[in-house]
Amino acid sequence: MKEIEILSGAFEKIKAYITDNQNNSKPVVQFRSPAQLKEVINFTVGEKGVSENEFLELLDKYLEYSVKTGNKQFLNQLYSGFNFPAFIGEVFTVLANTSMYTYEVAPVATTIETEMISLMNSYAGYSDGDGIFVSGGSNANLVAMFSARNRILPESRFEGYDRNQKLVAFVNEQAHYSFETAANVLGIGAKNVIKVKSDKKGKLIPAELELEITNAIKRGEKPFFVAATCATTLLGAYDPIDEMAEICKKYNIWLHADGSFGGSIILSEKHRHLMKGIEQTDSFAWNPHKLMNIPLICSALLVKKRGTLQHNITDINTDYIFHDIDTIEDLGKKSIQCGRKVDAVKLWFAWKYFGLEGYQKRIDNLIDMATYAEKIINEQSKLELLSERQSFAVCFRYVPDKESDLNKFNLELRESLRKSGKSIVNYGYIGKTLAIRLITANGELQKSDIDLFFSNVLSEAKKLDN
Repeated sequence: MKEIEILSGAFEKIKAYITDNQNNSKPVVQFRSPAQLKEVINFTVGEKGVSENEFLELLDKYLEYSVKTGNKQFLNQLYSGFNFPAFIGEVFTVLANTSMYTYEVAPVATTIETEMISLMNSYAGYSDGDGIFVSGGSNANLVAMFSARNRILPESRFEGYDRNQKLVAFVNEQAHYSFETAANVLGIGAKNVIKVKSDKKGKLIPAELELEITNAIKRGEKPFFVAATCATTLLGAYDPIDEMAEICKKYNIWLHADGSFGGSIILSEKHRHLMKGIEQTDSFAWNPHKLMNIPLICSALLVKKRGTLQHNITDINTDYIFHDIDTIEDLGKKSIQCGRKVDAVKLWFAWKYFGLEGYQKRIDNLIDMATYAEKIINEQSKLELLSERQSFAVCFRYVPDKESDLNKFNLELRESLRKSGKSIVNYGYIGKTLAIRLITANGELQKSDIDLFFSNVLSEAKKLDN
């Protein structure tokens, strides 16, 4: 069969790609502009299909010019790394090609998702909790806000949201933009997401939160939702959940923990203190596709009270899919999606492979690598630490010998480094200062990888500084 021969060739390419991921001498990306990329890959779909050799060549080119996020010099995003058991789990998930709405069509996957939600709830301290795998952290934040709205206005599920209620939500001024998107989708309006001041480390200031809440009440508005960010995207800062929980309890407001980036730190006995008070929250967004290195997408929303998610969904009168034959829970009844990809299985394979202790060590290693990177910056005269390290993010810049626009120089440095393919790292602004942001998200990172990164930075900077 033609397909079997292609499969054999594809497996050889997969083996070679996995090997290359471990080789830091290989470029993270062979950078091409869109126009240049179209010169080496024919993106047009023709009237007739391609041959076996052409198909295999397309596979080669796809991998050749894609960013190699498993390479240890990919330090650009909040996710990175290649997770072998999770990759295998993904392959077998696609092979089975089922959906997560009923036990009938996904008995093993349903049982696995239920087990994973139970395990994750145990870390969150939700003794009677529930949860569902969703299509990303943004979606988890949306469903959390959706749940909070339905708690404070139960009839809104059927009657719609009455704008006279004037619902308002509160987030760290450095929180993810998805909360404004969620308010837009729910009809609450992005302008009704109030951004609360943070301190110089990026943490929300509790006194400012309470001030904003009381001011909203005086204006005749109804506070209904507060989000604590567990690792901000630039500084990796953790909001003080325990103090925020006291305020939310006082005013009867839903408290959500957005751990989309840094939620996995909850696995670490040494560092989980950064999420002190998590058990007092009403919901928790956790993305294993970030610091647990599970292939995208792998995200879960946990809720403290069982039944919350199913309560969100309006009357289900669909006997063509939900039959209620056994006492088995169909997960589709608590999801805003019907067809839903199987994402829990790859997490289960990885967690089974590494074990609870293994994952704890991987998370601890990420903090160790960030700490080591911070140490190098402090010891290198040409590098300047721009903010005290909070967790997995390290923000710095290069200071050239010649007087120059430091923002412009460091942006050029970052672009030159990225296009060289040696290392890829991102950047952002702390106030008006451009910061190069190093993220330690790859569980396989070693000190030698961090050393190589800074060697590449200094080498590229020297070229620009002459």
